[in-house]
Amino acid sequence: MTHSENKGHGIGATMLLSASLIWGVAFVAQSAGMEHVGPYTFTAVRSALAALGLGILILIFDRTGISPKNTDRKTLWKAGIILGVVLAVASNLQQVGLVTTSAGKAGFITSLYIVFVPVLGLFVKRKPHFMIWGSVAVALIGLYFLSIQGNFSMEKGDVLVLISAVVFSLQILLVDHYAPKVDIIRLNCIQFAVIALLSAVPMMLFEQPKVSAVSEAWVTILYAGLFSGCGAYTLQMLGQRRVEPATASLLLSPENVFAALAGWAILGQTLSAREMLGCALVFIAVVSSQLPWGKLFPNKSAAKIPAAEETQAVQEN
Repeated sequence: MTHSENKGHGIGATMLLSASLIWGVAFVAQSAGMEHVGPYTFTAVRSALAALGLGILILIFDRTGISPKNTDRKTLWKAGIILGVVLAVASNLQQVGLVTTSAGKAGFITSLYIVFVPVLGLFVKRKPHFMIWGSVAVALIGLYFLSIQGNFSMEKGDVLVLISAVVFSLQILLVDHYAPKVDIIRLNCIQFAVIALLSAVPMMLFEQPKVSAVSEAWVTILYAGLFSGCGAYTLQMLGQRRVEPATASLLLSPENVFAALAGWAILGQTLSAREMLGCALVFIAVVSSQLPWGKLFPNKSAAKIPAAEETQAVQEN
């Protein structure tokens, strides 16, 4: 990598870690919010709020001339709808699964996307450097120590969360494909508008929420909509312009660690020695994924960011 490419990768890694931090805190908010509303209601309202916030940003950027001038609207709408459908399926499966499984187990199962992303990436010629698999293994062990207490068994809710992990993996690969081609803010806005519409259907069919119930969860919905939706998902898309998918999934994996730390700081929950060891292993995996393995152990078949994406990332910096 040149100096400019190293700088771009560093910025991308920082964005992805920041997204992971926001999502970790959002996991606490998510659990608290579902004490008042159902899973479809939570997803629909937070997504509508995210789309609204992003829409306001688009208007501001358009008036100030910040928005990109040349936007391929056909690709933008296609990408937004596809990502919206995929993320709606993943988010709602996870939310419904959370009703019948523990947050810790759900967090661990969801984190299996760090395995699914590089495996699925093999089918689209996004093969990571072989040393990344070592980081994946260390992260998995750490996440297991952090999330699972006692014996591990699969229940109905766990199966739903596992399917959501596969779909989340697909979302990461789709972001890798579409993010370099379109305006990120508009893409994220369309994505969340689609999620809100798709989630509103089961919300009205199965939950029929009352305004009073939604108002009781407004703080958690506000955080999940504006910070997690507007902020973290935009950071994810911007970060993935600079970082290949397998490494990106590892940089997003500390979400569970940040969720545990948020539970300790906000809710007064305690962390056992086993959980602290798990946190340490995850961070070791993240740091190891950022080492210049390509220079130390050249791997000609490792995935490379296409030239057009590299040029765009460098120009933006």
